[in-house]
Amino acid sequence: MTAIYNAKLFIDNEIIEDKVLLFNKKIVDILDDLILSDTDEIELIDAKGAYVSAGFIDMHVHGSGGADVMDATPQALETLSQTLLQTGTTSFLATTMTMSKVAIDNALQNIQTHAHSVTGANIVGIHLEGPFINTSKHGAQDKHYVQSANFALIEKVMDEVKMITVAPEVAGAEDFIKQMTKEYPHIILSIGHSDATYEESMQSFTWGISHATHLFNAMSPFHHRAPGIVGAVLDNDEVSCDIIPDLIHTHPSILELVHKTKKDKLHLITDAMRAGCMVCGEYDLGGQTVTVKEGKATLEDGTLAGSVLRLNEALLNMTTHTSMTKIEAINAVTKIPAKKLGLKKGELKKGYDADIVIFDENFSIIHTIVAGDTKYLKSN
Repeated sequence: MTAIYNAKLFIDNEIIEDKVLLFNKKIVDILDDLILSDTDEIELIDAKGAYVSAGFIDMHVHGSGGADVMDATPQALETLSQTLLQTGTTSFLATTMTMSKVAIDNALQNIQTHAHSVTGANIVGIHLEGPFINTSKHGAQDKHYVQSANFALIEKVMDEVKMITVAPEVAGAEDFIKQMTKEYPHIILSIGHSDATYEESMQSFTWGISHATHLFNAMSPFHHRAPGIVGAVLDNDEVSCDIIPDLIHTHPSILELVHKTKKDKLHLITDAMRAGCMVCGEYDLGGQTVTVKEGKATLEDGTLAGSVLRLNEALLNMTTHTSMTKIEAINAVTKIPAKKLGLKKGELKKGYDADIVIFDENFSIIHTIVAGDTKYLKSN
């Protein structure tokens, strides 16, 4: 048993002091005080006045620490799992991208086989970002490998797939979305890498699309006479979305707009590639060369190629450049994604997984705990 004291705890949309968080693999209790008897064996963690919240959840991350999900090796997943700990991330969706059928299959099978063996942040499922997208909005994904939405590619890993980004306007997508919604309701269907109109987007929500991938990026633009996907997402109170708050993919004014409009339907993600938590230089993404310079990752033609954003940096950016409060920001990487994914995580609440992060005023990570065990401790 472990107890964290002298902390500012994020509990039920409040920041509470003078409480003690007690946990093992699960949150055991939140106490007014801790009275130890001679028989109690409790490890004490003094937070020294720092903030304590549930561990962060990244629903869209391709890589970090020099590793990428598409490497399709156990070591790549382990490296990613370990690297994300320093960002406060305790759970993530291993995100694939548009490559050959063989490459995607290898990556999916690798996740299925080895996800439960990682020793850092938990892999809580697969996010299939491509290849069921529109070639006109492929972004940094290789359009030569785009294919029509079908079950053949993913039928062996349906238990592991938790999210699929799909362009609903392309041939075959309507039937795919409707069948997925009926047979696999646990899977989040997200509109993205799409050129759908406002009307097509609204129609897709009735089929089963309930989320939008990196809103504003790789999709039909928001225009006053053709509001496109963005307009449809902002108009629909039930559809959630995620956004990359690195101040590169989206201007601060857009971050503020989405925060005010989507509120508790907004998720913060990184869309990080293998250069995450690494130095600037040249890296690979889906078989294409990416140059990272001054925090910006681009292909040779200047196309943005994922990001090198850390999730704790996303929180700092949102609380610095928008009106989002600390509580709202933390919810956007804990409670909100956990609820969307159906996980008993994301809150400091009795019976929930003891995934916990301690951080300072600027969201610099001090201590990361996964399932009750210390996995990262910042060196002095």
